[in-house]
Amino acid sequence: MAEHLFQFVIWCVALLVLMVLLWLVYGLLDHGLAKLSFEFLLSEPQNAGRDGGIISILVATLLILAVTLLAALPLGLASAVWLAEFTATHHFWARKVRLALDVMAGVPSIVFGLFGYAFFGIFMGMGFSVLSGGLTLACMILPVFIRTCEIGLRGVNNSWRQGAAALGMPKIKAVWYILLPAAMPAISAGLILGIGRATAETAALMFTSGYVDRMPESVMDSGRALSVHIYDLSMNVTGGDAAAQASALLLLMIIIVLNMLAYAVTDLWLGRRLSNDLA
Repeated sequence: MAEHLFQFVIWCVALLVLMVLLWLVYGLLDHGLAKLSFEFLLSEPQNAGRDGGIISILVATLLILAVTLLAALPLGLASAVWLAEFTATHHFWARKVRLALDVMAGVPSIVFGLFGYAFFGIFMGMGFSVLSGGLTLACMILPVFIRTCEIGLRGVNNSWRQGAAALGMPKIKAVWYILLPAAMPAISAGLILGIGRATAETAALMFTSGYVDRMPESVMDSGRALSVHIYDLSMNVTGGDAAAQASALLLLMIIIVLNMLAYAVTDLWLGRRLSNDLA
């Protein structure tokens, strides 16, 4: 009886989450689909965003996300491998690093924005730029990404490590060829969580990447992210609700596509790794 009740509660919670998602998608489709078009995607914003499109906003968003992933992925994977494979569970410094990551994971995004403005913008001399915003977002997603990857690596059966050691395989090769592919589901989950948070972030980017809606010419140029654009149209621009709804719908579509790409890339990488090992 208790097991059936527990399953019923789980299904009810899952259906509730699905209903909320469908309601959100329906609202965006109902209010934003009419304005979403190729002209909207490929033209520059005009009249404070009420008219025109979002091509410069879209380019700035993708550049910020690219900088974020290029900075966070190698550092995050290296940190997770060090914590999971090259330190003992109760190692003094490893415990301190884990505590710091757990604390950072709960820090509000506005605090990261102020940090990014002070460190990357002023101290490092980057000012309001795509690079400053991307590096700030990398700092935001690193705690969750590192801890997720570490847990995934620690969840790999120890017999795999023992088998690699018995064959005389160096530790780093065992990590690259055996442990990372085995932990790929956890790595994918951490990557997807990071992409979702970075793509939808607003507060931190106001202080780092800037507010201007022109086309960024390089990563050192200022650029308005899509989430910041939605906030500005909704809160500061009279008559900008239609453009905000269309931009929000596009942001949701981007997050879905990026999540699907993350799954596809990790599956492809894992498949090639396994086929090479079998060959």
